[in-house]
Amino acid sequence: MEIFKRLGYQAVNLFNEEFRTENPLGRETSSDVILKKILKQKLTEFNHSVSGKIIDVAIEEIVKDRSSLSLAKANQEIYGLLKDGIRIKTINDKGEDVTEIIQVIDWNNPENNHFLLASQMWITGDLHNRRPDLIGFVNGLPLILFELKKFTVNVKHAYDDNLSDYIDTIPHLFWYNAFVILSNGLESRIGTFNAPWEHFNEWKRINERDEGKVSLDTIIKGTCEKSRFVDILENFILFSEAQGKLTKIIAKNHQYLGVNRAIKSYLQTQEPKDGKIGVFWHTTGSGKSFSMIFFSNKSFRKIPGNYTFLIVTDRIDLDDQIYKNFKKKEP
Repeated sequence: MEIFKRLGYQAVNLFNEEFRTENPLGRETSSDVILKKILKQKLTEFNHSVSGKIIDVAIEEIVKDRSSLSLAKANQEIYGLLKDGIRIKTINDKGEDVTEIIQVIDWNNPENNHFLLASQMWITGDLHNRRPDLIGFVNGLPLILFELKKFTVNVKHAYDDNLSDYIDTIPHLFWYNAFVILSNGLESRIGTFNAPWEHFNEWKRINERDEGKVSLDTIIKGTCEKSRFVDILENFILFSEAQGKLTKIIAKNHQYLGVNRAIKSYLQTQEPKDGKIGVFWHTTGSGKSFSMIFFSNKSFRKIPGNYTFLIVTDRIDLDDQIYKNFKKKEP
């Protein structure tokens, strides 16, 4: 919690939280996983040209019950609202049908967003109460989940025992989750809520030239510092469907650093030397096609222009694999 305070997060312990209409965070019951007062404040701030009624409709769209959907589909739907805004159909002063797009996250100015870390927050599901160790809220939405074990306990127990249990007992928390961090202090891993354990990865470097170091401090600063978190949320999350199963994917440490270095190299090279901006080298199985998608996605969102990406492979099976991955990239 001290690390998060130094990163500019508000940190609160909610073990003894009281539920009432004047709750400062906006939770009326322990089943609420959204801090509605903060959410409304930020939506009003980001979308000051629209009426309060439209803001209320946008909030209703975010908080509505999605229990009829699969957990992955509910999460994908929410992610689309965060990334591209909430589209609200309304009628303007001239009686014309218009669509307002309500911005939920300030992508260009990370400091404008509200960051809060809650410890020991009770959450009630249909049958059980659970108390995750730490939840990171951005603009009132529970986007980060931390589960911490003692250093004498294998970190995989946080995945097998705690994360799996939360998904079963308080699934509505994961409609909003961006990623999960599991740690025992000595070993720390990051992944998405429905990723298999083998896809939870270490985050060893904050910057590319850093000496690789596995630590809780490194993974927090490397993924939860405000500008890095907003960047990861906007540009380094994908959904992929294979064999009828929808899986959420977050970039690995080397993909995040490499793609951002490629973007930086392009921006700094208005007249590329010999038309080249660099080489991003991968080992076998380290996610080349996903790195390509992250790079193209971020380019389209952050660099003005109408780009065409040409991908050249040396094997027909790679053509098929990369085509399918690009086709499935949309949230």
